[in-house]
Amino acid sequence: MHHLASALSVLADIPNPAPADPTGGSNGVTLLLSYVKWGALIACAIAALAAGGMMAVGKLSNRPDTAERGKSAFIWSLGGVIATAIAIPLVNTVFGAAG
Repeated sequence: MHHLASALSVLADIPNPAPADPTGGSNGVTLLLSYVKWGALIACAIAALAAGGMMAVGKLSNRPDTAERGKSAFIWSLGGVIATAIAIPLVNTVFGAAG
């Protein structure tokens, strides 16, 4: 029991520094993140359009499985848009609360 108490006192003395910006305020990382975010939104838009096409082809060709997969893909593409749109503000909020 004494060893546990001494181990906990050693662990309590370890510093917990706040996160620091390793880029020194460079705009390169921000530019890269904005390109990735736009790329993800474009991918979601393409997926939504393809899903709409799958629903139409599935209904017109009497293939209900294709129409159902199109519906599912459309919902997931909308979920991807929402996740992409809130990802960076969410991460900023979490790290802002931790710092």
